[in-house]
Amino acid sequence: MSAASAREAPVRPIYSTGGIAAASAAGIGLAVIVTLTMVGWVAAPHDTFSEDIVDLLRGAVLAWLVGHHVSFTLAEGQMSLLPMGLVLLPGMLLYRFGRWLARSCEIGRLRHVYRAALAIAGPYAAVAGTLALLAQTDEVVPSMPRALLMGFVIAFLAGGLGVLRQLMKDKGVATGDLLDLMPARSRSLLVGMLASTGALLVGGLLLFLVALAMNLPEAVEITRSLAPGAVGGALLLIVQLAYLPNAVVFAVCYALGPGFAMGEATVVAPTGVSVGALPAMPMLAALPANGAAPVLSLVALVVPFVAGAIGGVLTQRSAPDVVSEAAPLWGFVCGVTTGMLCAALAGAAGGSLGAQRLSEVGPSAWQVGLVAALEVGVAAAVAAWIANWWYTRKLTREVAAQREETREAKERKRPEPARPVVELPDDVPVGKGLATVTALRPREEETADGLAEEAAEPTPEQAIVERRARVRRAREARRRDRATEREARKEARRELREQRRAAKRAEGGWWRRGRADEESEEEMYGITYEASPDEIDQRS
Repeated sequence: MSAASAREAPVRPIYSTGGIAAASAAGIGLAVIVTLTMVGWVAAPHDTFSEDIVDLLRGAVLAWLVGHHVSFTLAEGQMSLLPMGLVLLPGMLLYRFGRWLARSCEIGRLRHVYRAALAIAGPYAAVAGTLALLAQTDEVVPSMPRALLMGFVIAFLAGGLGVLRQLMKDKGVATGDLLDLMPARSRSLLVGMLASTGALLVGGLLLFLVALAMNLPEAVEITRSLAPGAVGGALLLIVQLAYLPNAVVFAVCYALGPGFAMGEATVVAPTGVSVGALPAMPMLAALPANGAAPVLSLVALVVPFVAGAIGGVLTQRSAPDVVSEAAPLWGFVCGVTTGMLCAALAGAAGGSLGAQRLSEVGPSAWQVGLVAALEVGVAAAVAAWIANWWYTRKLTREVAAQREETREAKERKRPEPARPVVELPDDVPVGKGLATVTALRPREEETADGLAEEAAEPTPEQAIVERRARVRRAREARRRDRATEREARKEARRELREQRRAAKRAEGGWWRRGRADEESEEEMYGITYEASPDEIDQRS
């Protein structure tokens, strides 16, 4: 579709289009889950078709809810240890339909993205709540409040992100320009928090993969004992990949120090390991044996400090602060925000597996958040102070070098002063090797010239302030350019709306004329002018 035809295409209402996008994303996701469930049902032995198909569909709906992190209650207890990886499927679908919504509807500005996100999230939460109600049985009861909440949150975030990405692409807005709209300090904290959390997750992933590789024979033995077959093996692999984010978060909690539990009265931490009987899952072979923690795993205790150092440096680099005393404070704030995010991840990764023995699986959220805030915060504070000192020292050297170059250039361009001719008395002997006469300037003139040069050369602190002022003026210029561009686009959209209204008025119809009149009333203007009595008499 060309750009001209895209402009001539009718603009759809945002809320009805959001309902279509939410229903489509939920339907496609449910179809994928039903397909996987059918494959497992065909591969497994079964008796009658009519009795199993209802349970099959109900199980598919329950799996769809599990993919949205919706817990449910069984006769043995509550199932809340859910795979975090399954959230990727509905998230990707909602992201794609969010972009479709942005292409189909007219969204004037980036700040109106929340309207499109609400248009998707509301109907999607209603679909999730309805499916939770339909999946209830005497044995399994999904949590409807959690289905409404998680459906709304996932749809709002993923759908809103898709709308934002499409608008940025259409308007030619880069990610860096979007970050420039944020305050400098908030932007630096966001960059530092994401960098620290990303470093922690990468360290947790490496720790899990190394532990699984060291216990690979045990994992292979568990897989052989299950004898899942080809189809069952593929489904088992999908389940383990879905639980991989949970395992990474568990490894991060181990590296932080508090560790995690694998049931009541169990612990897996650097201080020691004590676990009981575990389910037959190949990926659980990565857990260390009971007793003292492996010495090699203690290297993971360095990960939080490395993550804090990375976050502190990026925090200070994103918004450098000349005041040395403030740099460690903002580095510690970066660690506190990272601790809050780690606590949220720990709470989402853990839960219960229903049975009494496995009713407590996972880390303690408040312990993980507190320890992460302290370890990452202290490392980030030290790294931010060092980065600020290094940045200030480097900037001072650059300013001094520039000042020296400027002074040398001025001296090279300065003309050679003409020496005055001095008349000597007749009794002063002059000649080769006898006397050399040099004219000297008065002391007052030398002092005045020296003070003028010192006043012309800025100090390092003044040069730093001038450089920051230049950067600020450049940012303001870019913002003015963007404002001018937005006004031009607004004017183009206004002209397009005027053309559409003129076309609708030309077509006729009472339903179109009424709407055009209502819209035109918003843009009517009155003109008042003065006239003389003679002109009034002539016109009458």
